Amino acid sequence: MSEDYDYESLGSNATLAQDAMAGALAGIAEHCAMYPVDSIKTRMQVIGSTRPQVLAATSAIQHSSKFKEMKGFKSASRNLWRGVNSVVMGAGPAHALHFATYEACKESFGANADGHHPLASAAAGACATLAHDTLMNPFDVIKQRMQLGDSAYRTVRECARTVYTKEGIAAFYISLPTTLVMSIPFQSIQFATYEYFRKVINPGGEYDPKTHAIAGGLAGAIASTVTVPLDVVKTLLQTRGQSSDPRIRNASGLVEAVDIIKGRYGMRGFFRGLKPRVLTQMPSAAISWSVYEYFKWFISSTNKTTIQDKNLIRL
Repeated sequence: MSEDYDYESLGSNATLAQDAMAGALAGIAEHCAMYPVDSIKTRMQVIGSTRPQVLAATSAIQHSSKFKEMKGFKSASRNLWRGVNSVVMGAGPAHALHFATYEACKESFGANADGHHPLASAAAGACATLAHDTLMNPFDVIKQRMQLGDSAYRTVRECARTVYTKEGIAAFYISLPTTLVMSIPFQSIQFATYEYFRKVINPGGEYDPKTHAIAGGLAGAIASTVTVPLDVVKTLLQTRGQSSDPRIRNASGLVEAVDIIKGRYGMRGFFRGLKPRVLTQMPSAAISWSVYEYFKWFISSTNKTTIQDKNLIRL
């Protein structure tokens, strides 16, 4: 039938700019939608935080249900969104690069062929993650500094300037090795499990929003659970500059951060913030994949219409 087309072929038929645009929109939607939960997760993971301090940001919300602390509710709500501008600034370009690299590598590694190809999908995801995290890491450092409950920064520019002045350019990249150690397995697992569940739920490969949301959510939940210990280490390194603990402030990398966490809390310390991380990543992945797959379908439909119009003109 003339109406049938394979939108999954977008990676090979679309331009790099089209792949990048779909990825940028998916990244911004994903990060913004779940940003308040991500803020709570960051505060729970910071070494030295206590349960009352962690819940301080949400206490006003609980009181507001009784209409007693409306002012506190508004303040707490704004507090949870602090630093979101950094995510918007970084997520667009970083996710554009991420998905464009993924589509190119997936095609090159044979992941678009019929059947299941988890290793090819995982390898493509790893390559995409390397490109994404190298660009996104400085924005992520700024975001987490601003997410802290006691953060005095009011703007992204102020935070970036202060961090650079006090700690130098290295502060923006000290967590990059840990981020890559965490993100490469995280994204490899996520991409492989997403492609697996997508093909199991929807063997025909046609565009189906429900399929992409379910497959994305499952992939995000599995990948975030497996990699949460490394996320705790990354958070310690990215927020060390605002710690009052001299040992944390002088943490030099992955190994020392692991020793600090294990020494303070034992193995349980590596799972601080597990629930909010999964609650963040599961819907985030569902949103990201749903938005991305929608724009793949939309661009593919537009491309097909344009080609048909050109053929009619030639006739």
